[in-house]
Amino acid sequence: MSYENIWKKVCNPRFFAENRIPAHAEMAVFTDGKNSRFKSLDGEWNFFYAENIDRVPEGFEGAFCECHEWEKIKVPGHIQLQGYDIPQYTNTAYPWDGKESLDAGQVPEKFNPIGCYVKYFDLKENEISGRIRLSLQGVESGAAIWLNGVYVGYMENSFDPSEFDITDHLKPGENKLAVMVFKWTAGSWLEDQDFFRFSGIYRSVYLYRITEEHVDDIKITTDLSDDLSSAELIISLTAPEGVEAECSLYYMGEGTDPEIDTDNIFGRKALAEGVTKDGKLTISLDKVMLWSAEHPFIYKLLVRTKREYFTQTVGFRRFEMKDGLMLLNGKRIVFNGVNRHEFSCRTGRAVSDAEILADILIMKRNNINAVRTCHYPDDVRIYELFDRYGLYVIAENNMETHGTWGPKVLPEEKIIPGGREEYKDLLLDRVNSCYQRDKNHPSILIWSVGNESYGGPIIQAMHDKFKELDPQRLVHYEGIFNDRRYPDSSDMESQMYPSADSIESFLKENPDKPFICCEYTHAMGNSCGGMFKYTDLSEREPRYQGGFIWDFVDQSLVAKDMYGNKYLAYGGDFGDRPSSYEFSGNGILFGDRKPTPKLQEVKALYSGIKIDVSDEKITVTNNYLFTDANEFDFSAEMYRDGKLIYKKNHLDISVPPLSKKEFDIPLRPGKYEGEYLIIVSACVRSDKTYCKAGHEIAFGQHVFTDTSFAAQADEAGSLEFIEGIENFGVKGEGFSVLINRWMPALVSYVYDGKEYMLTPPSPAFWRAPTSNDTGNGMQMRQGQWKLADIYRKVRFSDKYAEPVTKNDGSVTFHTQAELFMSPVLVCDIDITVFADGRVQQKISMDPSETADMPEFGMSFELDGRLDNICWYGLGPDETYSDRKKGGRLGIFEGKVCDQMAAYLRPQECGNKEDVRYLTVTDEDGAGLMFYSDKAMSASALPYTPHEIENARHAYELPVSHHTIVRTLLSQMGVGGDDSWGAPVHPEFHLDNTKRLEFTVTFKGIKKQEDLK
Repeated sequence: MSYENIWKKVCNPRFFAENRIPAHAEMAVFTDGKNSRFKSLDGEWNFFYAENIDRVPEGFEGAFCECHEWEKIKVPGHIQLQGYDIPQYTNTAYPWDGKESLDAGQVPEKFNPIGCYVKYFDLKENEISGRIRLSLQGVESGAAIWLNGVYVGYMENSFDPSEFDITDHLKPGENKLAVMVFKWTAGSWLEDQDFFRFSGIYRSVYLYRITEEHVDDIKITTDLSDDLSSAELIISLTAPEGVEAECSLYYMGEGTDPEIDTDNIFGRKALAEGVTKDGKLTISLDKVMLWSAEHPFIYKLLVRTKREYFTQTVGFRRFEMKDGLMLLNGKRIVFNGVNRHEFSCRTGRAVSDAEILADILIMKRNNINAVRTCHYPDDVRIYELFDRYGLYVIAENNMETHGTWGPKVLPEEKIIPGGREEYKDLLLDRVNSCYQRDKNHPSILIWSVGNESYGGPIIQAMHDKFKELDPQRLVHYEGIFNDRRYPDSSDMESQMYPSADSIESFLKENPDKPFICCEYTHAMGNSCGGMFKYTDLSEREPRYQGGFIWDFVDQSLVAKDMYGNKYLAYGGDFGDRPSSYEFSGNGILFGDRKPTPKLQEVKALYSGIKIDVSDEKITVTNNYLFTDANEFDFSAEMYRDGKLIYKKNHLDISVPPLSKKEFDIPLRPGKYEGEYLIIVSACVRSDKTYCKAGHEIAFGQHVFTDTSFAAQADEAGSLEFIEGIENFGVKGEGFSVLINRWMPALVSYVYDGKEYMLTPPSPAFWRAPTSNDTGNGMQMRQGQWKLADIYRKVRFSDKYAEPVTKNDGSVTFHTQAELFMSPVLVCDIDITVFADGRVQQKISMDPSETADMPEFGMSFELDGRLDNICWYGLGPDETYSDRKKGGRLGIFEGKVCDQMAAYLRPQECGNKEDVRYLTVTDEDGAGLMFYSDKAMSASALPYTPHEIENARHAYELPVSHHTIVRTLLSQMGVGGDDSWGAPVHPEFHLDNTKRLEFTVTFKGIKKQEDLK
């Protein structure tokens, strides 16, 4: 092996860095007002791909080895997204599991792709003055570096920067930088995160020049007075002996003010100034504006030496544990958070500036106040945005070893890290790197030692290292839940996916620490049902201080199907094995960063303002810590039957933080018939950097009078009843109906000359399983209802002497469906035709001990040209019985095809709760209207539940020719406590131990306006 010495380093967990410059705070240092001291090496590099170390071209790093004609690769970028190797998604399993026989800690040899990168760059003579450093911001997962044929050093740790002094190896003219990137190293056993597995130079690479008085590091500490009104700013510099620095502090204002340019401090008046002595300076301030996510008041510190200067963002805030609670600036904090993988559907972990900013803006617009950087440090670019826009951060260290202990297949002594000393220095170094780079960001409240790595003395040592480096912040580790031997590894109790009830029970027995869910309400597919139980708990149980949704953006990648059409692919789609398949799709955003319907619920539940409306009062609860409700603009709207009739703006509402007040209703319903609704909303009063004035942050709604939309039969109308040989016919003015005698079923409904029935309406018992359904085994428990939904024997009812009842103005056909279940069940279906063209379907079932059904109602298969949907119910996005807090009552419309939410794997979607009526119409406005005697659940989709269930991807769904309308008494909730066993909560199931009845009426309409 020509690179035997390098390979030994790769395989040795005790060897993780060589010649690396000590980790330090991120500082953009300037010398002349421009960033001319930096030279970016991003862009096109020369590249050779080798499947293992033995296939690396011998001597490629040499100064005279010609590599100009090699293939090209983009930096930043992943090897696997540029035509080499394949992306692989696994959750807990190591990517090499089952492919090479390895003991825990050994490195794959037969297949361990290596990227040989070469960058040629030119330097002028004057560009080599001072000392020159090479910075690699992110390389996955290890690299050896040469410059002009001379070995520079070695690095591991995929998510922290590594820097090297290369001055002595540079020359004027062309230089050759060679980097050998290893996909897997000994350190890869510590990087078993739940994500796509890539490799390569995926963050920026650059050179920068330093002078002899260069400040290598800065630490900023803010020491606030007891009353939080004044503070001391303590500055500690690491610089050559004798170097003094002038430090000037500038107040920049609230970071959300669009007029504030936080990068432009020149021309401003300094708030305070001083000069360091022996690298130390304390600046006293009589009055400070406190930083919080609600009001991110920020300052800028300008540090100048004779030849260099740089800035640092400063935020004054106190985060502490007191009396068993986490407090920010003296107030109990609640984390309304998300977990955020660094991910792009186009470029993997090489995320663009635009995508990073988009994430921040989406979070702020949807009331998210906290982020956990799962499960590694993010690109340095995002932390300044956390500071400026205001987000609380759990900054997580790069460690996860789930595959060594999760399945319990390894004895405890082999679990990594456990007590295995060979990993201790590596992990303590990662803790130090995580801390040093980001230590000055006020947004970081909590350090996390890592994720899902069991427990043991090394993890305790990592906790202690963080505390040694930073006594002011708290340290988190969820793994104490799985290994209680070292409870002090975490300053707070942290668990994943407990039920809200179990949290409450735990806190009754364990009152010593506050509790957070570092992961909860698993957002895989159609999920986040029951999330309100957690947010309700945070309001009544002080020691439960919130949680972080798993997760923010689907991990999906743009790919092409066999016909060349682009789609968002998930695990397994690339031939990657082992794989955890669509488990990569857990986001409240789709992979292209479009919002999923789940985001509607998250925004409502995470709002700091809660608005409850009754017949007489508006109750406003202000859960913000530092924001009076009068900072928002409140308005009230009155609707009759879904149509706006009056609006009152600028309500006089002021509620101090952490309090509640009642206000009189500003609008009263009229004395006319109809359903009256009032909606009270709170909107941003003035423009922010993340939204425009008028952006709604909360609403509350109340129905004053709930009238049925079921019209009465037209007594003046007349019906003609025809008893044929095989069909019963019913005719009225402008319509006709056929009931087949032998099915028996409704086979024809002609209205205004158009036939609407493609197939007879049928009972609806089954939905396409959601990801949560699959995870909790719904198909096995409730699968009989799928059979009942597809196959049944229909007959005229044996409960009546005659199958047809004729009344003045109506005819009723009494039928029954025999469901071949165990035991066999029978449901009654009565079809009533009214003289005004209405057709009513009533389905009922007697109590049963059979497993409850996913849904209960009627399904209609209609022509696909009825592709416009309009409904009066909750919207605008889909809602479910356990996920409808964010649904607004109103009239909404759209295309039927757009009701198919783009979940990575097709599943139940598009449901609307509390529906008063729903219409489907063609391009001329003609179609059908559906309503019930009380609010129902309903949907209109291009596919049947069975077609949806049979597809693994959206592109596998057939070309649609139908519109499937499902009108339901109810559909069970979607659940979401987790996606691998947690059932839908009992109160959101259908109780078929009681008699079930549902009536739906449909009627033809000639145009959209004819809603009755």
